[in-house]
Amino acid sequence: MKNRQPVQVVALLAGAAFLLVGVLGFVPGITSGFSDLSFAGRQSEAHLLGLFQISVLHNAVHLIFGVAGLAAARTAGAARGFLLGAGAIYLALTVYGFLIGHDSPANFVPVNAADNLLHLGLGLGMVAAGLVLARSGDAQHTAARP
Repeated sequence: MKNRQPVQVVALLAGAAFLLVGVLGFVPGITSGFSDLSFAGRQSEAHLLGLFQISVLHNAVHLIFGVAGLAAARTAGAARGFLLGAGAIYLALTVYGFLIGHDSPANFVPVNAADNLLHLGLGLGMVAAGLVLARSGDAQHTAARP
């Protein structure tokens, strides 16, 4: 991780965390109600760590975000774009989760109250990291120039 800007390190760590969560969503025991894991929708009664409602689609999204984060960590610009873009998506997912009812047919991801709070924290944290760390990296890069 040497020669990486902080924004790249955060994108790398976020990508690795998303990959881990995506994989763990398919592990019985870590996912309670694993036999009730459905492809999508509120009918999925599987819960990661007994708390976060998940489905195959939800796990797949985590895996995709994980791969995207790892790939984006290769450059500072891409890492910043990943953190800002993924953070914005998670904030939008939070709004969506708060607006739809848990038992609504529109709850296709699915999300529950714990997911909504986690998505809010992730969204705010990723956007903040993308903004703050990109600025500090730009300042370090500018200061290093002769």
